[in-house]
Order: sequence, then C-alpha cells, then structure tokens
Amino acid sequence: MTELTELTAVRLLDGYRKGEWSPVEATRAALERAEAIQPEVNAFVRLTAQDALERARESEERWRRGEPRGLLDGVPVTVKDILLQRGAPTLRGSKAVDPAAGHWDEDAPSVARLREHGAVFLGKTTTPEYGWKGVTDSPLSGVTRNPWDASRTAGGSSGGSAAAVALGAGPLSLGTDGGGSVRIPASFCGIFALKPTYGRVPLYPASAFGTLAHVGPMTRDAADAALLMDVIGHPDSRDWSALAAPAGPYTDGLAGGVRGLRVAYSPSLG
Repeated sequence: MTELTELTAVRLLDGYRKGEWSPVEATRAALERAEAIQPEVNAFVRLTAQDALERARESEERWRRGEPRGLLDGVPVTVKDILLQRGAPTLRGSKAVDPAAGHWDEDAPSVARLREHGAVFLGKTTTPEYGWKGVTDSPLSGVTRNPWDASRTAGGSSGGSAAAVALGAGPLSLGTDGGGSVRIPASFCGIFALKPTYGRVPLYPASAFGTLAHVGPMTRDAADAALLMDVIGHPDSRDWSALAAPAGPYTDGLAGGVRGLRVAYSPSLG
C-alpha cells in the first residue's frame, strides 16, 4: 500500500486525478503523522484537524465531479506562524502577542493564494520569537527538534516547517527567510527550500526585517517547489514592492533539465 505521507504534492495530485486515493485520505494520513511526531519533534504551534478535514471533503467532491480548483486542490500544507492565516491567531512565537489580538480577518498574500488553489491547511508551524534566529525555540512553544536526531536542532527560523515536511506532515510549507531562515532548516532537515528574489512572493504586512525578509517554499523536491511558486509567486495589491507576474510557469522551467545552464561563482574575499 502506498504511504501517502511519503508522497510529493505532484504525486498526490496525480493520484487524485487517477482516483488512486483521495484528499480526505491524504489529509487524514498527514494529520496522523503530525500528531505522532509532535511530542518529540514539536513542529506545530497548533493543528486544525476539523477545518482541514472539512476542506479535504470539499476538495474530494470537486475531484469527484472532475472540477478541481487551481493547482493544489486537496494537497495538505502548513504555514509558519509568522504569516497571517484567516481564522487562526498569528502569535509569532511570542507570549507578548495576545491570542485574541493575534486574529486577523485576512490571509497573507501567499496564504491567500494557497486557499484560492484549494490547498488543505493542517496547522501553523513553530518559529523562534519573531523569527529572528537560526534555531527554532521560543518562550511560547518551546524547542523544535531535528526530525532525524532529536538531540539536535531543526535549524531556524522556519524549523517547524522543515521538520513537518521532512516527516510527512504535509508535503508543502510556507516559510520566511531573512538571513537563511528557510535555507538553514532545509539543509539541517534534508528537504528543499528556496529564498526567492525579493518581491517575487508578495508579503503583507511588511516584515520588521524590511527587504531582507522573503516568503519561500519548503518542499520535498524542486518539482514541488516549482509548483508552489506557480501558486504563490504572483503580485498582490497589498505589497507595493511585489514584482510583476512571472513570464511563465516555474514548472515549465524544469522540463528542459539543466543542460546548457551556467552556475555563477563568487570566490571568497577572505
């Protein structure tokens, strides 16, 4: 039997299309995995199982009718608790944020795009307080541990997202990166992450770190990252610095492989 928690988003969607499994099955499997890893790894601030299963059932019905919504319909996803998500408080790893005041009635641009494309939100992932350092611990949620060795760190500041993706609690996650905050935990946890060009993924409200902070995909592989960028990498009127829409799908850019491409190298001046 296929272990649904081990599949990429691309493979899950292919299975939905062929009727091999359903969004409800994939969501239940991801939630069970999230609950299983939480006591030791501590990747989540909160899980929203009831809402996730409701969205998965709606997705399953759309797939049954042959009318999927967008590019990610029924794919389980997680969101770092720095980004706004409608219906849930955004506490940013801090006890200084009042949970009542932390509720916003809108999504961050990248979260809104996920919602529009039918993604299933499993929950919010851990972050150090205000996402300011390269390990993931906070006075609010405690220590997030490495998925392969609980005596070590998952990295940061998007450590919860990296651990969740690595251990099968959803194949896609949104992280944020100023000084390495998707790249460090990706390297520590053995997943793929990308810090896109500033403005490629719109951000609202503006980060306290200014133009240093970018929203980035955290995934199992490059194909999933390209798919996620095709969803979140479009302008939003709330971000004055958002770039124009990309010239074409990122997924198309992977089709030709790497033959003929060049790598830029800058030698150290030290």
